[in-house]
Amino acid sequence: MNFENIIDAKSEWLNADGPNSDIVISSRIRLARNIKGYPFPHRGEHNSNIEIMEIILSALKKTGFFKGGFIVKMSDLSDLDKQMLLEKHLISKEHLIGQIGSAVAVSKNHDLSVMVNEEDHLRLQVLKAGFRLDECWNLINSFDSELEKYLDFAFSPNLGYLTSCPTNVGTGMRASVMIHLPGLVLMDLINKVMQAVLKLGLAVRGFYGEGSEILGNLFQVSNQITLGKKEYEIISSITRVLDLVIEHERNSREMLRKTGEEKLKDRIGRAYGILTNAYLISTKETIALLSALRLGMDMEYISGIDKGTINELFILTQPAHLQLKTGQALDPDARDIKRAKLIREKLGTNKINDK
Repeated sequence: MNFENIIDAKSEWLNADGPNSDIVISSRIRLARNIKGYPFPHRGEHNSNIEIMEIILSALKKTGFFKGGFIVKMSDLSDLDKQMLLEKHLISKEHLIGQIGSAVAVSKNHDLSVMVNEEDHLRLQVLKAGFRLDECWNLINSFDSELEKYLDFAFSPNLGYLTSCPTNVGTGMRASVMIHLPGLVLMDLINKVMQAVLKLGLAVRGFYGEGSEILGNLFQVSNQITLGKKEYEIISSITRVLDLVIEHERNSREMLRKTGEEKLKDRIGRAYGILTNAYLISTKETIALLSALRLGMDMEYISGIDKGTINELFILTQPAHLQLKTGQALDPDARDIKRAKLIREKLGTNKINDK
């Protein structure tokens, strides 16, 4: 797959399968790594960062993990290309800004990606659909071990892997889960549950990670500390907490069914009606309505729509995707028109003549 084809390629993590996929959208594990003997990216000179990039890109090509995917320098991408990678959750907001010597590598099905010279020399990432932290770890551990054949990572026998941010020192691991919690939101229990999650040492972030807004009842929950903890301990800790959050969400959905089913059906039905008939729709409204539609499908109020399509629409309706698909820059009003048309086409239920 060439980079030009990524806009049409479906990411495997959007498939809506895997354990607890009615609530957990995706699981992700990131590893931070740095090359021994070189300054961290933000402390390095331009020439140093470029040298690091070339060393890393050479190693990535040798691993064979990116056959059918792509490896590209950020300087070769347009602003829209970079924004599209962010919308697909393949790079971070920090990497979007970019700096001299930054690059990105993505596997064919988008489950594995690498950011070069973001906050650290390497940020390895694995994304899987559903609650699959163990599978994420198995893949990223295998890839990390393969990379170590070609790269000498900065490592301390006492501290572990050395990273730009002290909170990542040790394993360099961030394990996170994107979780859909409309039941807790509608029952007005979300703040209570999230406060409990924070007290247990986990972080709660928005749709695009740290510093981003909570949209569509989608939350990212991740570990905060890596130093002094082994990888399996981090995964076990977040799994125990998320199992409880999932249980609370299921209980909330059942309570909604028992105490206000008609109101719930009305909310879901209105979301369905707007999505399948709107001719102008904003990004925020789209995400909120898709959240309601997902809830209706998960609670079996709506059938005949693929949940993977709903997950995909969370991404395809973002601004950069719409513009790259159209092949031209679009102002907000034009994007709202294109977004509504795309949703009608994807859901395939609109009866109004679009000519």
